[in-house]
Amino acid sequence: QVQLVESGGGDVRPGESLRLSCVFSGSVHPYTMGWYRRTPGNQKRDFVAAITGGGTTYFADFAEGRFTIIRDNVARTLHLQMNNLQSEDSAIYYCNAPLSPTLSPIDKGWSPSAYWGQGTQVMVSL
Repeated sequence: QVQLVESGGGDVRPGESLRLSCVFSGSVHPYTMGWYRRTPGNQKRDFVAAITGGGTTYFADFAEGRFTIIRDNVARTLHLQMNNLQSEDSAIYYCNAPLSPTLSPIDKGWSPSAYWGQGTQVMVSL
Protein backbone atom coordinates (compact mmCIF):
# COMPACT_ATOMS: atom_id res chain seq x y z
CA GLN A 1 0.00 0.00 0.00
CA VAL A 2 1.29 3.44 -0.97
CA GLN A 3 0.23 6.66 0.71
CA LEU A 4 0.99 10.08 -0.69
CA VAL A 5 0.34 13.47 0.92
CA GLU A 6 0.98 16.64 -1.07
CA SER A 7 1.49 20.15 0.27
CA GLY A 8 2.96 23.49 -0.70
CA GLY A 9 0.38 24.87 -3.10
CA GLY A 10 -0.88 28.43 -2.92
CA ASP A 11 -1.66 31.65 -4.72
CA VAL A 12 1.20 33.35 -6.53
CA ARG A 13 1.73 35.99 -9.21
CA PRO A 14 3.14 35.27 -12.68
CA GLY A 15 6.90 34.90 -12.58
CA GLU A 16 6.98 33.71 -8.99
CA SER A 17 8.00 30.30 -7.67
CA LEU A 18 6.53 27.52 -5.54
CA ARG A 19 7.96 24.32 -4.10
CA LEU A 20 5.52 21.44 -3.75
CA SER A 21 6.19 18.50 -1.46
CA CYS A 22 4.84 14.97 -1.32
CA VAL A 23 5.49 12.78 1.69
CA PHE A 24 5.29 9.12 0.75
CA SER A 25 5.01 5.87 2.63
CA GLY A 26 4.78 2.26 1.56
CA SER A 27 6.70 0.41 -1.11
CA VAL A 28 7.86 3.26 -3.29
CA HIS A 29 11.65 3.10 -3.31
CA PRO A 30 13.36 2.38 -5.66
CA TYR A 31 10.57 2.91 -8.13
CA THR A 32 9.88 5.91 -10.31
CA MET A 33 7.76 8.68 -8.82
CA GLY A 34 6.10 11.59 -10.53
CA TRP A 35 3.94 14.69 -10.50
CA TYR A 36 0.77 15.24 -12.49
CA ARG A 37 -1.67 18.12 -12.65
CA ARG A 38 -5.32 18.70 -13.40
CA THR A 39 -6.03 22.09 -14.93
CA PRO A 40 -9.45 23.79 -14.62
CA GLY A 41 -12.08 22.15 -16.80
CA ASN A 42 -9.86 19.17 -17.53
CA GLN A 43 -10.92 15.77 -16.24
CA LYS A 44 -7.56 14.19 -17.00
CA ARG A 45 -4.41 14.51 -14.94
CA ASP A 46 -1.55 15.62 -17.19
CA PHE A 47 2.00 14.39 -16.75
CA VAL A 48 4.39 17.01 -15.34
CA ALA A 49 7.60 15.29 -14.27
CA ALA A 50 9.07 11.99 -13.12
CA ILE A 51 12.20 10.80 -11.37
CA THR A 52 13.55 7.27 -11.27
CA GLY A 53 15.05 5.57 -8.25
CA GLY A 54 18.46 6.32 -9.74
CA GLY A 55 17.71 10.01 -10.17
CA THR A 56 17.02 10.23 -13.90
CA THR A 57 14.42 12.91 -14.56
CA TYR A 58 11.77 13.41 -17.21
CA PHE A 59 9.72 16.55 -17.85
CA ALA A 60 6.71 17.50 -19.90
CA ASP A 61 7.60 20.03 -22.57
CA PHE A 62 5.83 22.84 -20.68
CA ALA A 63 7.86 22.07 -17.55
CA GLU A 64 11.30 21.73 -19.15
CA GLY A 65 13.65 24.46 -17.96
CA ARG A 66 11.23 25.83 -15.35
CA PHE A 67 10.47 22.89 -13.07
CA THR A 68 12.80 20.63 -11.10
CA ILE A 69 11.87 17.33 -9.49
CA ILE A 70 13.78 16.28 -6.41
CA ARG A 71 13.61 13.05 -4.48
CA ASP A 72 14.75 12.59 -0.87
CA ASN A 73 14.50 8.90 -0.02
CA VAL A 74 15.76 9.43 3.53
CA ALA A 75 13.04 11.98 4.31
CA ARG A 76 10.64 10.04 2.07
CA THR A 77 9.68 13.24 0.31
CA LEU A 78 9.26 14.16 -3.34
CA HIS A 79 9.50 17.83 -4.30
CA LEU A 80 8.53 19.83 -7.36
CA GLN A 81 10.29 23.17 -7.61
CA MET A 82 8.36 25.40 -9.99
CA ASN A 83 9.90 28.65 -11.22
CA ASN A 84 8.56 31.39 -13.48
CA LEU A 85 5.01 30.25 -12.96
CA GLN A 86 2.41 31.37 -15.47
CA SER A 87 -1.38 31.47 -15.38
CA GLU A 88 -1.58 28.28 -17.42
CA ASP A 89 0.22 26.48 -14.60
CA SER A 90 -2.83 26.96 -12.37
CA ALA A 91 -3.97 23.46 -11.46
CA ILE A 92 -4.29 20.87 -8.76
CA TYR A 93 -0.97 19.07 -8.53
CA TYR A 94 -0.78 15.41 -7.55
CA CYS A 95 2.09 13.07 -6.88
CA ASN A 96 1.96 9.46 -7.94
CA ALA A 97 3.96 6.30 -7.37
CA PRO A 98 5.10 3.94 -8.58
CA LEU A 99 5.08 4.88 -12.25
CA SER A 100 5.35 2.14 -14.86
CA PRO A 101 7.43 2.38 -18.01
CA THR A 102 5.62 2.19 -21.32
CA LEU A 103 6.78 1.90 -24.91
CA SER A 104 4.85 5.04 -25.84
CA PRO A 105 6.38 8.51 -26.17
CA ILE A 106 3.26 9.88 -24.50
CA ASP A 107 4.03 11.31 -21.08
CA LYS A 108 7.73 10.66 -21.70
CA GLY A 109 7.11 6.92 -21.50
CA TRP A 110 5.58 6.73 -18.04
CA SER A 111 2.18 5.62 -16.81
CA PRO A 112 0.79 6.41 -13.35
CA SER A 113 -0.33 3.89 -10.76
CA ALA A 114 -3.69 3.85 -9.01
CA TYR A 115 -2.11 5.56 -6.00
CA TRP A 116 -2.80 9.30 -5.80
CA GLY A 117 -2.56 11.87 -3.05
CA GLN A 118 -5.32 14.38 -2.37
CA GLY A 119 -3.58 17.05 -4.42
CA THR A 120 -2.44 20.59 -3.69
CA GLN A 121 -3.86 23.59 -5.53
CA VAL A 122 -1.73 26.15 -7.32
CA MET A 123 -3.27 29.39 -8.51
CA VAL A 124 -1.24 31.81 -10.61
CA SER A 125 -2.87 35.19 -11.19
CA LEU A 126 -2.20 38.92 -11.10
